Amino acid sequence: MPQPPAPLLHAQGLTKRYGQHTVVQDVSLQVARGEVLGLVGESGSGKSTVARMVLRLVEPTAGSVHFDGIDVLRAGKGQMKAMRRRMGVVFQDPYGALNPRMRVRDILAEPFQIHGLQHLHGMPLEEKLHAMLAEVGLETSALGRYPHAFSGGQRQRINIARALALRPELLVLDEPVSALDVSVGAQVINLLQQLQRTHGLACLFISHSMPLVRYLCDRVAVLRGGELVETGPVLEVCERPQELYTQALIAATPSFVPAALP
Repeated sequence: MPQPPAPLLHAQGLTKRYGQHTVVQDVSLQVARGEVLGLVGESGSGKSTVARMVLRLVEPTAGSVHFDGIDVLRAGKGQMKAMRRRMGVVFQDPYGALNPRMRVRDILAEPFQIHGLQHLHGMPLEEKLHAMLAEVGLETSALGRYPHAFSGGQRQRINIARALALRPELLVLDEPVSALDVSVGAQVINLLQQLQRTHGLACLFISHSMPLVRYLCDRVAVLRGGELVETGPVLEVCERPQELYTQALIAATPSFVPAALP
C-alpha cells in the first residue's frame, strides 16, 4: 500500500517562552499540499506566535519546523531566502503591512526585485503587476497610488497580491479579515477561497472565528492558552466538538455569510 505524501509543512513540539511566561507550549501541526488548516482560538491564545514561528519570524524556544522536508530552523541565510520565495503571508492589519511611502507599483514589484525575478513566468514585470491586481479585483490605475488612497478591504487585496507575487506553495493568513467590516471581510474571504483553489495553495489560516474556519478550511486545530486542545476534520469538530472550549468558541461567533465577489 503506497505511503501518503509527506506534508508540505510539519511543525513539531513548538514552544515559545518569554522569561518565565510560556506563550506557546508543545504545539504540533502539519499542512498537506493544497490543504487549508485552520488554527483557531481566542485572543491571546498564541495563534500568531505559532504562525511567526512557522515562518521563522520568531525563533522557538523548543521544537522543530520542516518545510518540504527542509529544516527551517537550521537553514542558512541563502537557503532561508530560497524558502521564503515559496511562502507567503498576509497579516491582520491591512494598514500597517504596507509602506505608506511606496506606491502600489513599488510594493508589488519589491518581491521580484529582492529575488531577482523581474521576468518570472516569462512575463515582463509591468504586465505581471497588471495581472496581479486583476487577480485580486483591483484596477491597474491603483499602481500609481499610495496606500492611504485605499479602503481597508482594498489594502488587504494589495497585501494578498503581494503575498502571491512569487507563486508560493504555502500561504499563512494571520487573521486577514478581523480588522475589516463584516461585508468587506466576507468578500476578502471569498477571494482567498477562490485563489486557494485556483493555485492549489496550502494555507495556514489563523482565526478566532469557528464559523469562518468551517467555511474556508479542511481541518482545524483549536488552541487554548498556548496549547492544542482539539484537532480534526473541520466539519467533524464543528458539528461534534469534544471540548467545552471548542463549544464555547462556536457559540461565541456569529455565523459566516458568504458574500459575492465584486
